[in-house]
Amino acid sequence: MTTAMFTPAFLKGEVTVPPSKSDVHRAVLCAALAKGISRIEPVALSKDIKATIECVNSMGAKTRFENKALIVDGREMFSNKNCSMHCGESGSTLRFVIPIAAAGGLSAKFTGEGRLPQRPIGIYTDILPKAGVQCVTSGELPFEISGKLQSGDFYLPGNISSQFITGLLLSLPLLSGDSRIILTTELESEGYVDMTLEVMEKFGVKVQKTEYGYFINGGQEYKPLEYKTQGDWSQAAFFICGGAINGDVTVKGVSKNSYQRDKEICSIIKDFGGDIEWEDDFVKVKKSSLHGIKIDARQIPDIVPVLAVTAAYAKGETVIYNAERLRIKESDRLQAISQAVKACGGDIEETEDGLVIRGGKPLTGGKALGCNDHRIVMSMATAAVGSTKEIFVTDPMSINKSYPDFFEDYNSLGGKADVIDLG
Repeated sequence: MTTAMFTPAFLKGEVTVPPSKSDVHRAVLCAALAKGISRIEPVALSKDIKATIECVNSMGAKTRFENKALIVDGREMFSNKNCSMHCGESGSTLRFVIPIAAAGGLSAKFTGEGRLPQRPIGIYTDILPKAGVQCVTSGELPFEISGKLQSGDFYLPGNISSQFITGLLLSLPLLSGDSRIILTTELESEGYVDMTLEVMEKFGVKVQKTEYGYFINGGQEYKPLEYKTQGDWSQAAFFICGGAINGDVTVKGVSKNSYQRDKEICSIIKDFGGDIEWEDDFVKVKKSSLHGIKIDARQIPDIVPVLAVTAAYAKGETVIYNAERLRIKESDRLQAISQAVKACGGDIEETEDGLVIRGGKPLTGGKALGCNDHRIVMSMATAAVGSTKEIFVTDPMSINKSYPDFFEDYNSLGGKADVIDLG
């Protein structure tokens, strides 16, 4: 069995994080929907991004990768009227491309792997048939559609994954008539929807925010362009937290003006008592004496696991709440990070919607399950920098889902990550 061994280390130096996976997903889809040739740069070919690229190719777009740039030709998008799309383990890919394919009138079959086939998709089986799209599923993947999406009113709760809202936002401007997305509950993960709207606007498509949700004019066209991607704040969080625990780290490639909500990592580390300097395009953080805080995770679910390991080094009690949606990610992340931290000597417990961590002492090392979840593995690498002994974590190559170069970047700062085969 392949396992990562993380040896305690002081992190020091500079690191440039990869482009935002969320940003790239959206840019690739907008470029594929544009009737021309777009250039997206830089792009890191993680498994999730490859899944989205393969899906737009299946629908008729043409792509090629050169010098960290993705060239997307959307002139033949929707030319393949019958297609199969394998979405890997990417929830974003699946939930974004289903309504896009429906807007193109395609007959399509969607498959996936890992936990993706079991992740919720019922929102689409509720709303798409009312809009002219036939859906065939046993309740999980494979999921098949046929028929052409019709404009109109789409009612859906705001406290489900924002990926469903993004999928509709990307698709509805392509239809001939106007549409409304009417949210029946308060919107969570609003930052991801705002990101969608901003990327769409750069590609020439506008959506109006309203008191009920969103109004979308039909008959719009995406315009090809040269698109510059942003650095990934959710990946930056691992190094920022590592610096606060035991390091002197400068994280580059991130923008203070980003629409990514995970940039809140900087203010959260400051709340922990961290020594952090936040400028327009870099963050510098040093080892600090941390104390427990309360964290509302409603808008920042992706960074909860690394915040949990940071809290293990913060004196007193940290409470993370409004994080219940983490139970339906690549793993049950509340359970996974709780078990991992506990296995390495931490005092942590799950609540219905979050975690309670009683910290202030170094973790003592141990063996943790990575649960085939990239964010659990990378969070435990962060935890190891302040541990008294090695931390071993299973499923280390799950990092390829979002950040294939993570171990290399981690080691460049003085971290000690070794992938070993325990047989």
